Amino acid sequence: MMAKSLKGLRGFLIDAPERGRLRGVRDGAVLIEDGVLVAVGPFDEVRRSPGAEYVKWQHSPEAVLIPGLIDLHAHLPQYPVVARAEESLLPWLQRIALPAEKEFNAAAARAQAPHFYEALARNGTTCAMLHAATYEQSCDVAFEAAERSGMRIILGKVMMDEAGCGGLSPREKLPLSLARSERLCRKWHGCDGGRIEYAFSPRFAVGCSEELLREAALLARKFDAYVQTSLSESCGGTGAVYEACGLLGERTVLAHCVHPDDEEVRLLAVARVAVAHSPTADLFLNSGIMPLDRLLDAGLRVGLASDVAGGPELNLWQVMRSTIESQKARSFYEKEVRVPTAAEVFHLATLGGAGALGKGSLIGTFDVGKDADIVAFDLAQALSCGGRGNMHCDLSPEEVVTLLVYRGGPAAVIETYVRGVSIYRAPAPQLL
Repeated sequence: MMAKSLKGLRGFLIDAPERGRLRGVRDGAVLIEDGVLVAVGPFDEVRRSPGAEYVKWQHSPEAVLIPGLIDLHAHLPQYPVVARAEESLLPWLQRIALPAEKEFNAAAARAQAPHFYEALARNGTTCAMLHAATYEQSCDVAFEAAERSGMRIILGKVMMDEAGCGGLSPREKLPLSLARSERLCRKWHGCDGGRIEYAFSPRFAVGCSEELLREAALLARKFDAYVQTSLSESCGGTGAVYEACGLLGERTVLAHCVHPDDEEVRLLAVARVAVAHSPTADLFLNSGIMPLDRLLDAGLRVGLASDVAGGPELNLWQVMRSTIESQKARSFYEKEVRVPTAAEVFHLATLGGAGALGKGSLIGTFDVGKDADIVAFDLAQALSCGGRGNMHCDLSPEEVVTLLVYRGGPAAVIETYVRGVSIYRAPAPQLL
């Protein structure tokens, strides 16, 4: 009976238990029981674990196995309008993003959400924190699709009750926003053993009354749910508003944080909030470059985010690459800027994101007792000349991760697992 519950994956294991330090096992393996890692190490050792003699091992020494990637901030309704450029954030919101959200009714959610979750898994993302639109019904449909997808999803209905933001009209009245959000939270928060969770989601300070911000914070504390919103995307100065409204805390994830002043950084550090860094979006919308080293030095938990559709794609390897290159650009005109390595940004996309969500003890590395959220990669897809036959035998973990940061993407994903269950498998090559 025990043997039937075991699953084994074999490959080059690479994770990042600390920022800047990789851990690699060249011909490694993980043994999974009921979705949890029960043995990790060299294949020749793991295959001798109790019951493993009956396991049919999946993948091979040629595969690269990493912890699932974690996307801390994206907008599900905006996915159909990725890569639609504007000169800056507010015109883009008015012309592209908000019209897409306006169309995100229940029928649209039913059509779009399954494809969105599949696209996440196809890119090697196993956990994502997402905004829906302001509509309760379409958010409910998106939760239903998340439940079926097998993804680890944190989702919330956008809350927005103020005019402003370049003339945008209020989207809903305060009592309705609060009641709809609470109903969704009661229904979905903690479903499937915590795989599905709720995030109260005020869009940003300029689109929300202070009363809405205060009430959202109270609801999040009442249900031990998350809060997600944006800070200092195109200018600084709203951190004090969030603090006054009680919105800052350990379960709060703030997107962007491109232009925080010293006082905001201090407030965020004291409140122990987490930050979602989305460099592809910040560059695409000309918002600026986050002072990543300042936030890390302040002790903030930082992970990475695609911020689709501000960001033009769901590929977190490109977000990692942009993290390096944007900080490198800062270093050209700011003295003493630390440019992160490929190992450091890989940490941000795995254990860093898990820590930002308070899930560092659950996911993010290959440690016994953690959930088996894993992605198998075909490194040949990242090599310039392709090739087979233990192709990474001479490559260090740092070299493999660097290849994936600069050349990785959905074409290299073989299979994606959440809790040991396959949620995406690449199609077999078509023979001509």
